[in-house]
Amino acid sequence: MNFTLNYLSRGLQSFLELVNDSLSVICDIILAMRVIVTGGHLTPALATIQELKKQPNIEIIFIGRKSTIEGDKTPSAESTIIPKMGIKFIPLTTGRLQRRFTRYTIPSLLKIPFGFAQALKILLGVKPDVILSFGGYLAVPVVVAGKALNIPVITHEQTVESGLANKIIARFANKVAISWEQSLKHFPSKKAILTGNPVREEMFNLKRVKTMKKLIYVTGGNQGSHVINETLLSILPDLLDKYEVTHQTGSSEVYKDFEMAKAKYLTLPKRVQEKYKFAKWFEGNEVAEILSKASLVIGRSGANMVCELAIIGVPAIFIPLPYASHNEQTKNAQVLEQIGAAVILPQRELTAKRLLAVVEMIMEKFDSYQKKAKEAKKLVPKDGARRLVEETLALGNKTKSLAR
Repeated sequence: MNFTLNYLSRGLQSFLELVNDSLSVICDIILAMRVIVTGGHLTPALATIQELKKQPNIEIIFIGRKSTIEGDKTPSAESTIIPKMGIKFIPLTTGRLQRRFTRYTIPSLLKIPFGFAQALKILLGVKPDVILSFGGYLAVPVVVAGKALNIPVITHEQTVESGLANKIIARFANKVAISWEQSLKHFPSKKAILTGNPVREEMFNLKRVKTMKKLIYVTGGNQGSHVINETLLSILPDLLDKYEVTHQTGSSEVYKDFEMAKAKYLTLPKRVQEKYKFAKWFEGNEVAEILSKASLVIGRSGANMVCELAIIGVPAIFIPLPYASHNEQTKNAQVLEQIGAAVILPQRELTAKRLLAVVEMIMEKFDSYQKKAKEAKKLVPKDGARRLVEETLALGNKTKSLAR
C-alpha cells in the first residue's frame, strides 16, 4: 500500500513538474519581445543585433534589401549575412527619390506605393513589439506602416548631418537616437537621445599588430565604389612597390569591379602578387583582422567607417560620397580631419596622380598622423550598441505593458 502511494506521489510530482516546465515555455513565448530591425546602414545594425542577442526572450526579424542597387541583381550584404546569424530575413521592394535622373528614376518612384503595401503586409503578419530603424529609403515604408499600426518606432542616425530619409522617419518615430552631439539640433528635443554609434565588439577588442611592410586597406563599403576601385587599380603597381594592399571591391554585376581587380592581379609580377589581396567583401571578423594590421585606410566616410577608425586609431584618406544628402559624408570626415587624423580628398579632385601623392604625403608624416588617429578614440562612446538596445527594449516593454 505504502509502495503504491509513494509511486503515485512520485508520478504526480513528475507530472506537475512537466506541466510547470510547459507553462514556463509558453510564458516565455508569450512574453518574448519581437523586434523588427530595418534600414540601409548594415554595420551599426549588426553591432546592435550582437547586443540584442545577449538579451533573454528576444526574437529578431530583419527587413532589408534583396539586391545591392537598382538594376543590379547581386545579393545585398544583409541578405547574405543576416541569415547566417540565425535571424529571419524578409526582403522588401520599394523605391526612392533619386538625386540624379537615370533610367531607373521613374520605375523607382512607382515602387514607393508598393513598398508601403508590402511593409503593411509584413508587419501585420509579424506583429512586432517595436521597430528599430537604421535609416535609408528602405526603412521609410516600414516606419510609416508601423506608425499606422500603432507600433512604436526608434530610429538611429549615424551621421552628423541627417539625410532626407531619416528626416522623414523622425516625424513618425517615437525616439531618435543620435551618434553625435552636433546632431541634436536637427531633431525635436522630446524625441532625440544621444546614444553614440553602435560599433561591433570586435573593433573594441581589436589589438594592433605590427607588420614588416605598411598595409593599405581600400574599401568602398558594402556595395563597393567603382570610381575608387578604378583609381586604385591604376596606381596599384606603384603602391605594391612599397606597401601591401588589401582591397574590398564590392560585388556589383554592373561594374564588375571584382573581375577587374582579378584581371589586374594576373598582370602583376609574381613577386608582388602575394602583396595584393582582394575580395568582393569581407566578413566582420576578417575586417577586424585587416584593420588590426592596417597602417592607412582609403575609402568613403560613412559614419560607421569614421567611428571604427577613430576607435582603433588608423589614419585615413576619405573620399566622401559626393551626392550624399546634405554633404553628410564630408561632415563625417571632418570630425577626424580637424584633429589631424585624416585627409579629405573630394571625388571631383580624385585622380590616380593625386591619390598617390596623398598616400605618399601621409606615409612621410606617418608618426604624426598615427598619433592623432589614436587620440580620436575619445570621440566615440564605447557603449553605443548597449545604450541603443536599452532604449529599444524600454520602448517595446512600455507597449507590452500597456497591451496587458
